[in-house]
Amino acid sequence: MTPTVTLETKCWEQDWKRILDGERLRLLVERNAYPFSEKILMINNVKNYSVVSQHAERAIQQGWLTQYIIAEEHAAEALDFFAISRESLGIGYAYSIAELVGLFLCRSDFHLHYAGDCIPASTCDWVSRAVHLMSQDPRVKVCNLDWDEQHREAKSTAVEETDDFHIASGGFSDQCYLVRSKEFRQRIYNESHPASARYPRYGGELFEKRVDSWMQNHGHLRATYKHASYIHKNWPLPLLARLHRRLRKTEWFRKVSKWVAR
Repeated sequence: MTPTVTLETKCWEQDWKRILDGERLRLLVERNAYPFSEKILMINNVKNYSVVSQHAERAIQQGWLTQYIIAEEHAAEALDFFAISRESLGIGYAYSIAELVGLFLCRSDFHLHYAGDCIPASTCDWVSRAVHLMSQDPRVKVCNLDWDEQHREAKSTAVEETDDFHIASGGFSDQCYLVRSKEFRQRIYNESHPASARYPRYGGELFEKRVDSWMQNHGHLRATYKHASYIHKNWPLPLLARLHRRLRKTEWFRKVSKWVAR
């Protein structure tokens, strides 16, 4: 039986029109080239939920979504399920709640998430290969496409490799991740690790930082697909976020991150 996979992306006030008024959702589905059991849009932090929901309904009629979810309607239940307090997330709440709600509600075997400003650069059959790898190797907890064609970086941090994947110890990004739903529906989000201090301070104790700490603490592996990348749309971000994104691409930042991780 083919494993079931939910495809999820999210939107907020600054990007929902870009995601819902064009062909982005269609491209997201087509470029991932997998028979997804669910195609979900998480709606978070918008001014007019009624208007955004109407646009999402049209996407359902077009076949590019099966469902949309308003994150705040399930937030309290999800936080309780994962034993996370809203206060502990701090300013990271806004960057985390859609991801946590999505995993809380997920009932498929695997869960594939993209940030709203991320999409595969081209069509590729990577999901089935990632699902096969994770089905064969329980050490691998996360699979993702390469990021912005930075193939050398993924290769340089790999501790193993296959024909299709560079496999590294630890590391996690909320921009693109494929995970086993059962594992990520556990209470794994209250750990910390010194290496996770490399995540942006403006995000607080956000979801991706917490997952990274769990990965680091338990020696879990991350697999990055060799033959395709996802790209950023480079939509406007807060100033600190733009500066941090640039900083993370510098050699200095990578050296400091490796030193902190020791």
